[in-house]
Amino acid sequence: MPSTESYQLLLAAAAACEDKKAEDIRIFALDPSESGLTDYFLICNGTNERQNVAITDEIELRLKRDFGVYPNSIEGRRQAEWILMDYVDFIVHVFSREKRVFYGLERLRKSATTISVAALSAEFKSRIASSRAHKTASRGTKPAKEIATKSPPAKAKKKAVRKTAAKSARKPAAKKSNKPAK
Repeated sequence: MPSTESYQLLLAAAAACEDKKAEDIRIFALDPSESGLTDYFLICNGTNERQNVAITDEIELRLKRDFGVYPNSIEGRRQAEWILMDYVDFIVHVFSREKRVFYGLERLRKSATTISVAALSAEFKSRIASSRAHKTASRGTKPAKEIATKSPPAKAKKKAVRKTAAKSARKPAAKKSNKPAK
């Protein structure tokens, strides 16, 4: 089962593809029994070789900058007809139109399920919500009595001290008498 970090990386890579105007972006969740290789394929194509390189550069830059993650390997960048980027949990395939039709990865992976970016984003958000709910449940909640008897925060204490100091400074000093105390 992929981690939430894998979902974040995959969504960021898909967003980078969209930003560079990649065409026909698809995410395939691979069947674990058939593929011990990776969990997802991100497949897209560009209109020419330059755009393919720009797409892969944007993916690499964004994942490096935002998450500090580098691809394990990149292949095919020189010819730029089929560029493969291996991020272990997912593999990015950036094709030219002709090579995508010729190799037909979608056809070869019939058992893979196609996931839209919106569906993956919704699954990621539900994962985060469930993990947050689990964390708050494991911490437990404090009883209302304990919360009510808590002392005020430090800032409130400082304000109270300042107010009392200001009031005492405003009061006139008491007159001293020369008579000795009895």
